[in-house]
Amino acid sequence: MSETSADTVEVILLKAGRTKIRYPAEVMTDDGTVVTVRAPWAADGVRDFGFVRFEPGDVFTEHYWRDRWYSVKEVRTSTGVLKGWYCDVTRPAVRNGATLTVEDLDLDLWCSADGGTILRLDEDEFAESGLATRDPEAASKALSALDELEHLARTGAPLSPPSPSPATGPATSDDH
Repeated sequence: MSETSADTVEVILLKAGRTKIRYPAEVMTDDGTVVTVRAPWAADGVRDFGFVRFEPGDVFTEHYWRDRWYSVKEVRTSTGVLKGWYCDVTRPAVRNGATLTVEDLDLDLWCSADGGTILRLDEDEFAESGLATRDPEAASKALSALDELEHLARTGAPLSPPSPSPATGPATSDDH
């Protein structure tokens, strides 16, 4: 059973020991294992990846696990149209009061709303990061997490728990 909370947190995404981005987000639920937050696109302007564009007005419902090596961001337009899921391979999330901190391990996965486009991303950055040498156990868990995400996406399994608000609708395998 989820505990619903109307508080806010500052999401802090670390990369290579430094803060990559930080932004406020509304806590939708925190059941002790999964923290779900909602936030608008936090970067300035449009980011066009070629396979998807993130832009002002987009809404991210972000799911962070304390016991998994990834987070999943369900991305919708300002009108609620599902664009897809952007998945970050990270160390398990840590919530400390008003902060939610995750460490990005470079690997990512994109799954379009229709499931037709599933892309493993940044494997070159991961290889260059040196994590495999510095922390082989973390590197192994990161690669396993990416494999798990890709398997979920390719089998049509939900990548994220149902969205807590009917305003954006649930993330079900029908969306995927």
